[in-house]
Amino acid sequence: MKTTTDQLAEHFHSLSQQSLNSVQQTACRARLLDYIGCTLAGAGLLQTQHQRYLDVSKETSGSAVVFGMSDRSSAETAALLNGMSAHVAELDDGDRFGMVHPGAPVISAVLATVQTRGLNFDDVIRGIYVGYEACVLLARILQPHLKDLGYHATGTCGTLGAAIGVASACRFDASQFKTALSAATTSTSGILKVIRGASQLKPFNAGQAALKGVVAAKIAETGLLGPTDVMEDSQGFFSLMTQHSDLRLHTNLKALDAVQQVYTKPYAACRHCHGPIEAALQLRQHNAFSIQDIAAIRVTTHRYAVYLHDHTDIENSHSAKMSVPYSVAVALVSGMAGLQAFEAPWLEHDDVKRLTRCTTLFADEALTAQVPDKRVAILEIETHAGTRHTARVDLPKGEPENPINPDELLEKFLSLATFAGYTQTQAAALAQSILEDTKPNMLFTG
Repeated sequence: MKTTTDQLAEHFHSLSQQSLNSVQQTACRARLLDYIGCTLAGAGLLQTQHQRYLDVSKETSGSAVVFGMSDRSSAETAALLNGMSAHVAELDDGDRFGMVHPGAPVISAVLATVQTRGLNFDDVIRGIYVGYEACVLLARILQPHLKDLGYHATGTCGTLGAAIGVASACRFDASQFKTALSAATTSTSGILKVIRGASQLKPFNAGQAALKGVVAAKIAETGLLGPTDVMEDSQGFFSLMTQHSDLRLHTNLKALDAVQQVYTKPYAACRHCHGPIEAALQLRQHNAFSIQDIAAIRVTTHRYAVYLHDHTDIENSHSAKMSVPYSVAVALVSGMAGLQAFEAPWLEHDDVKRLTRCTTLFADEALTAQVPDKRVAILEIETHAGTRHTARVDLPKGEPENPINPDELLEKFLSLATFAGYTQTQAAALAQSILEDTKPNMLFTG
């Protein structure tokens, strides 16, 4: 009888053998474009730290591109640093059902492997497609238990997706897929504690997932065997990561087309902040009140948007991006929620600080019950005169039901690339290459 691990490994291996249609390939290119934009911008934000890491590690050779750096590195180092860069700006894609960010770990691992092994762009696309399938499927199985226990799905399930993405890019056989999955499973880590306070380590969860995915795939090539079933029984991954011993794979496995199901972020904050941000922008645009008129702000939403996201003491940019109160306040004051809104001078702006402190979050059981089908946020602003203004967002911009169109995706990419130092002409040429060329040059030359 086939174990759960057998079923998963064979499913992912089978997907890696299939030809992708034009819609799937286009979706993979869109994911890649969004990833590159986020990573270029993030590399600028982490340039000092990345250079210190490279100096300490004393790598003298390699063929993998570290975005924002002139020197090449090993696949492991490139996967780690690019994974961090892709996640640090809080603009990378995600899946609301799995509460996971697949792009940062999966694409970082796949690109680093393809570059060091001299593979081609078709291998990149295949690795992205199947890596997203693995990451998202497993996150959907395990959530919301992962989040409730304090695990970061991007660090845990991202490791599995990265390993399977690499296995797919390298065309592993079915046995190697199983070992890669098992090795990745025992490597998973990442806790949500690192998003609290002044901590800057949330991007590390994404980077280490990419790194461990690369290593797990290499271990699969050594011929080592994993356990019969790493996923189930009392000591299996499902039980240990959820504390639900009865969690099983109850469905026939089929393709999710996860590359088409993920959301694209328009705002540079945790996804749980996006509904409240949109509601704030709507009220700012359509209601006749001044910032000075506001006496109190109330956000009623689901419990996942309240837990770890209700803080009003903002210690730095990372803390701001995790805070619903700050996100609402800066959107109301500035009319923006992009990268600049979570940096100076807005972090110290008197009106932003005041509105952050007067914003209160409430978790509503009825709204929580609608998750993940909807992620409702109801924003109510009360003025000093006693007038109330309310806006509701059921699904924020970027979800497949409320998508960002190709022009908006391109505009986001151009903004991030120019933030990273590209001219508009250079950024537009790069975007065209990623979306249309059979071998986008920069993916192999940096």
